[in-house]
Parts: sequence; C-alpha cells; structure tokens
Amino acid sequence: MANNHEQFIAFNKTINSNKRATLKKNRDALRERIKNYFSREYPDEIQPKFHWQGSYAMHTILNPLKDENNLGVYDLDDGVYFIGKSEDERHSVQWYHDRIYEAVDGHTSIKPDDNKPCITVNYGDGHHIDLPIYFMVEGDKHPLLAHKTKSWLDTDPRELLNWFNGRDEHPQLRRIVRYLKAWCEYIRFKKEIKMPTGCSLTMLAVKNFKSNERDDIAMKNILVAIHNSLSSKFECLRPTFPKNEDLFEEYSETRKNNFMQELKSFREDAERAIESKNPHEACMKWQKHFGDRFSCSTAKDEDEDAQTKSFSGTINTNSRFA
Repeated sequence: MANNHEQFIAFNKTINSNKRATLKKNRDALRERIKNYFSREYPDEIQPKFHWQGSYAMHTILNPLKDENNLGVYDLDDGVYFIGKSEDERHSVQWYHDRIYEAVDGHTSIKPDDNKPCITVNYGDGHHIDLPIYFMVEGDKHPLLAHKTKSWLDTDPRELLNWFNGRDEHPQLRRIVRYLKAWCEYIRFKKEIKMPTGCSLTMLAVKNFKSNERDDIAMKNILVAIHNSLSSKFECLRPTFPKNEDLFEEYSETRKNNFMQELKSFREDAERAIESKNPHEACMKWQKHFGDRFSCSTAKDEDEDAQTKSFSGTINTNSRFA
C-alpha cells in the first residue's frame, strides 16, 4: 500500500494561507472607515458593529491559485451588524447597501461591487473583502441578512462559526477541509466548472469525517463517504440556523452532474492511489486532482529504490572480496 501522507502534509503547508496578516490589516481599516462614516454622516442612526465569519475565521482559508496576470483570488467575510431596540429602526435593504457602499467607495483604486448578499471591496492583487449586512433587535437570538433580491433572510453565520471552531475533533479535520477546497479551486481554474462553496464543503467534511493517522487515507475515506451520501440523496443540510436549509437546493442539473462526475473521478483515483504499491505513481493520481501544487518530488519510485538497493548490495558484496 502506497503511503503519501508526507506529500499531503507538505501540500497543506503550501495551501494554508499566509495572507492572514494582510487580510486582518485590510479588515480593520475597513471597519474603521465604516465606523467613521456613520459617526460623521449618520450620528443619530444605529452605529455598526462587526463580527468576522467564513473561512478566515474558521482557519481554513487557502493561498490562492494565480491566473495569467499573477493575481490570486482570496477573500475575507466580515459581517456588519446594526443592532436596534425594535424593528421600527430598521431601514430598507437597499438603504443599508447604499450606506456601506458609500462608506467604502474610494478605499481602493477599484470600485466596490454592490452584490445581492453583500458589498464587496476589491484590491489590486485580486483579493477582496465581502461585507454582508445584518440587522437584529436587541435580545433576539438571530440576525437578518440584507439581501437585495430576497429581502431580509434568516441566517446566523456566528452560529456556524461556533459550530465548527468549537469542535474537539482532530486538527486533521481542518486539513481535510483545505484539501477539499483546494481540489474544487483547481477544478474551477482548470475546467471552469462551478463547484460547491467552501461553506458547503465544510459541512460535508464534518458530516463525513473520520480521523486516521494518515491524511491520504483520511482523504480517500471522506471522498468515498461524500460520494456515497450524495449518490443516495443529493443534499447538503445546514447544521445551524436556519437548520436543515439545503445548500444544494438551487443547483441546476448541469452543476450537480458536473460536480458528481468530478467527485466520482477523484474518489476512484484516490482508491487506486491507496491500493497502489508505488508511492510515486500513487502521488501522481492525487496530483491529477490537486494540480502541481501537490508535489510528488519526495514520493520515491519503489522500483528505483529496489534498483538502488540491488546496486548497493553488489558493491558491498564485491568490497568484501577486494
């Protein structure tokens, strides 16, 4: 049985983001800009508060793949919260989008985007910061998201963050989430196929994760488990509020079929890799789905090792008769 645990650990070091300091600095600068804007322009309105969310907060953010312009897409999500004493203090969804847009416009040389679920601040190196906007009444358990087409949506990213970060499971779980996200990112880059979001992958990972002393076996096992589960019923149910929301509900047949085809191919190659007797050949099967960032330079070819041992043995034998 081939063992590529060493290559997976090296891969984790490659993809584990080294951008956290940059993102935190930019996040804090945006928070200060937004707070200053509201205190200056709307001193009598509810003043914004902030709560981080997403992969940055879960410590599963990746170093990005670079495009032809050497730009890498990576991001941070930072929730902007308006906490009032009653719903009467709540403005329209568009009002909040307009105010946050005005607050951050000009912060970088690139115009921000007013997307349906958030305001996005874009940076020159390809990364961005998403600013979803929430309103909640003091004492309420969950906030409402200001969504431009779906109005006020029930959601609570804070609960999802606590659900993931509060787990007592092996640190291997975070590595597995990174591997799954790196695979999807590579497929998006290589084939321009729309793959599941990091949030969906995190939920699937936790549901199907079983620890193992080797990352390659743990990865194979989770691919098998996810493929079996989704083949039986194609759904990804949110474990936190709004509980049991299906994140795959709006997938088109094309998106579903493309993802399942990629998942099946990855599962089959993962099984072949584990069954292989040659670490280098096994490593190449993993690399097929991760790209060149998954290096096989340290995965030795067993045949070469055998030849080396044989050659070494001949020299040693002859030296005894010199």
